Amino acid sequence: MTMTYTELKTNINDICENSFTDSQLALFTEQAEQKIYNAVQFPALRKNVTGTMTSGNKYLTMPSDFLYSYSLAVISSSGVYTFLLNKDVNFMREAYPNPDTTGTPVHYAYFDQDSFILGPTPNSSYSTELHYGYYPQSIVDAGTTWLGTEFDSALLNGALVEAIRFLKGEPDMVAMYDKMYAESLILLKNLGDGKLRADTYRSGQPRLQVG
Repeated sequence: MTMTYTELKTNINDICENSFTDSQLALFTEQAEQKIYNAVQFPALRKNVTGTMTSGNKYLTMPSDFLYSYSLAVISSSGVYTFLLNKDVNFMREAYPNPDTTGTPVHYAYFDQDSFILGPTPNSSYSTELHYGYYPQSIVDAGTTWLGTEFDSALLNGALVEAIRFLKGEPDMVAMYDKMYAESLILLKNLGDGKLRADTYRSGQPRLQVG
């Protein structure tokens, strides 16, 4: 069932028996979207982007809509992909304490909300390809979105949790909608996992026999 933003706003007001302002409804909705998109990886929300590392610069800028990475690769002049291993910042600091140590990067980590850190520091302007999950346009601005079309209950329940907390609702009411949201999120994660497995099979990786 598709839920537009207009329908979502009406549902929030009706269920809460309140007349929220447009800015309040937008806030509840965007908070719910942010939590959902950070909790579940959706194969439908993937992008591939190519770019170039800068020789002597250990940082690589993330796309503005970046949420999480699936892979980062260095592409040779002959088109061969070498995939970097994703590590954490502490590993990078211990493994590459001297930024002047250069070479072909083999590791990367999230440095901050805008950039990756590479190790070792690139010794050339390597071509790269990033496969990542992205934060889509909010239903507040778009009117309709993939989430509102494919799993409107998670979006509605998530927004209701924010609205009821804003109203300082009774603890049992807050608990009820928290439970409904948690249940819809579990179903949504199952949906995402199922599609991920299907994508893995289509990409040529081995299929496990069951039963």
